[in-house]
Amino acid sequence: MTTPVKFLLVDDLAENLLSLEALLRRDDLELLKARSGDEALELLLHHDVALALIDVQMPGLNGFELAELMRGNERTRRIPIIFVTAGSHSSERRFQGYEAGAVDFIQKPIEPDILRSKAEVFFEIYRQRQLIAEQRDALQALTEELKIADRRKDEFLAVLAHELRNPLAALQGGMKLLLRKPDGPDAPTIADLMRYQMSHIVHLVDDLLDISRITKGKITLRRARFDLRDAVNAAIEMTRPIIDSKGHVLTVNLPDRPAELVADQVRITQCIANLLNNSAKYTPDSGHIDLTVTVSEQRLQITVVDNGLGLTPESSSAVFRMFEQVEGHLIHARGGLGIGLALVKQLVELHDGRITVDSEGPSRGCTFTITLPRTFDES
Repeated sequence: MTTPVKFLLVDDLAENLLSLEALLRRDDLELLKARSGDEALELLLHHDVALALIDVQMPGLNGFELAELMRGNERTRRIPIIFVTAGSHSSERRFQGYEAGAVDFIQKPIEPDILRSKAEVFFEIYRQRQLIAEQRDALQALTEELKIADRRKDEFLAVLAHELRNPLAALQGGMKLLLRKPDGPDAPTIADLMRYQMSHIVHLVDDLLDISRITKGKITLRRARFDLRDAVNAAIEMTRPIIDSKGHVLTVNLPDRPAELVADQVRITQCIANLLNNSAKYTPDSGHIDLTVTVSEQRLQITVVDNGLGLTPESSSAVFRMFEQVEGHLIHARGGLGIGLALVKQLVELHDGRITVDSEGPSRGCTFTITLPRTFDES
């Protein structure tokens, strides 16, 4: 723990405060000093205190009166109090002190070892309370995370069932038609539709397998030197059908010279294709998508800009989370499971790179930027 424990020292004599401070001083302990009961109450308004060492005989509020006021306040009523007294007291006087809330008395002149030993007990008790509170907060946070994860799992399974049911139903229907009329005039069209539905299922399963491999640390990057322009062109060919089907205009800005880097070309192509696919899906028909590659000595940058649905600040941080889809965008998802951008993020980070998204707000489009080192440690 880095937060120091705080003790409150209350005595009307400055030399007594200095003496207590000298005896108790340690690196992880902060000593708050007050010359009166009123000053002590002021300090207690702003600080959580593990122990109060209070002189009994003070002008104005004496030690017992200060203790009674502390016991009457919810914030301070549980602070342990040790009274420091210069003279001997009758049993009635001591009973008054314990009734006011004291846990102990220390006689002046103070025995240093006795003071330190008693102070250490309350120091450790406070530390244990801090630790328990931190563990409680951590457990509460974990519980909330597990609830969210459980809800996302249920939502994901529902979406997955839906996305698998539709193509499987189409495949089943197409198979029945082909069995009835294998040589009918519609057979080629039916076969093409079945191939499309099968490729959709394969794509879903491949994404799920990639996520599983990354999560388990079993994915292997096949690193080699290649020209990033080749990966961009391959990604464009992969996503051309959806881009053309929605009538988007794609503008590509590539450097004139080779943009070489050491990475897994297949995975980098996959990342670029996922970004293009994402922009195509979430941009209304006849939109604009710009893809730009920028080269510097140490790194490469791939930027995909669209004039699509845009994001709020909250959804900007959510789009890279697993199985998360932006509410209000689901109608445009076209069979997605909310894992495409999460997969991109994890693949980019495996390459020691980073991905960011910027948006000026809903209906203002998005800018996705992948930054990759040109070379990196291959050990």
